[in-house]
Amino acid sequence: MIEGFETLAIHAGQEADPQTGAVVPPIYAVSTYKQDGVGGLRSGYEYSRSANPTRTALEECLAAIEGGTRGLAFASGLAAEDALLRTVCRPGDHVIIPDDAYGGTYRLFAKVLERWGLHFDPVPLGDLDAVRAAVRPETTKAIWVETPTNPLLNIADIEALASIAHQADARLVVDNTFASPYLQQPLALGADVVIHSTTKYVGGHSDVVGGALVARDRDLGEELAYHQNAMGAIAGPFDAWLTLRGIKTLALRMERHCDNAERVVDLLLSHPRVIEVLYPGLASHPGHEVAAKQMRRFGGMVSFRVAGGEAEAVEICDRAQLFTLGESLGGVESLIEHPGRMTHASAAGSPLEVPSDLVRLSVGIETAGDLLADLTQALES
Repeated sequence: MIEGFETLAIHAGQEADPQTGAVVPPIYAVSTYKQDGVGGLRSGYEYSRSANPTRTALEECLAAIEGGTRGLAFASGLAAEDALLRTVCRPGDHVIIPDDAYGGTYRLFAKVLERWGLHFDPVPLGDLDAVRAAVRPETTKAIWVETPTNPLLNIADIEALASIAHQADARLVVDNTFASPYLQQPLALGADVVIHSTTKYVGGHSDVVGGALVARDRDLGEELAYHQNAMGAIAGPFDAWLTLRGIKTLALRMERHCDNAERVVDLLLSHPRVIEVLYPGLASHPGHEVAAKQMRRFGGMVSFRVAGGEAEAVEICDRAQLFTLGESLGGVESLIEHPGRMTHASAAGSPLEVPSDLVRLSVGIETAGDLLADLTQALES
């Protein structure tokens, strides 16, 4: 039985093509399939919204590397989130979310699903008593977790939150985008569903937008698959192929992301213009012990705050050269951004507003010395 992560990433769902022997799954750019008589489907394929062989390969691989029973690939991470929430919740239900959730997730709850009748409360998930107090008996249907969070890199205890959720007959949902399946396995810690923006580390090359759900329970996986088909926000075959290609090198890339991030953290800690470094690998980080328990390493995302406030944070972003000023994260190239004005602008004025002096780095896999030199000049110009 194959168990190694790297082996699963390369082989799960990716048997050699039986007709040609091709070792890479083909891109099935097809919308419909010839049936062998009315209702006689070949391998279950009838229409590519319902299923496509390239997408099937990706979904099987995602399930394998996350240790789930069913993987589903979507057009974006937010499409995956929407499908999940409308599967497990009904109008009038309640969800607990992090008080520092990703801005796009907050926007989905606050601007879209709240009008649909879904209620939510932002809660500091590191405070387990606060989470327990926020649970509404018979109404709370999910506890929504990001760990590490975006962009403050807070840590939540997946195992403890799973216990709270299940005691309330709710599901624990974990957005595993920042950690990746290589660094963290939420389903093994009790989570019911894992979410990814596969645009980020899973794809890894900033060339494809996608999302994924992986369910631990087969019945829930079937419900999610029904909604995926009924709602239709599926990953196209070329997107699925690019994402599958990215997964093959995920383990190698994540090791290098972590190596470089640790070097960047050391530089930032010693710089007089930096007043705080946010990275769960630091022993001083309040979530360090939990992160060390549930993560293989601490990831490639680093945030920091600067002495000169918002103006200096923006200037640093503008001065960086090798670190590309841009949204998103998790690609092979390093990115820098000002969350308050960019990825988290939608959270301005809300309980999830981020500090204006914050800079977020997605540390890539370039030569570490070049990254350090660029950050040094950006901080000191």
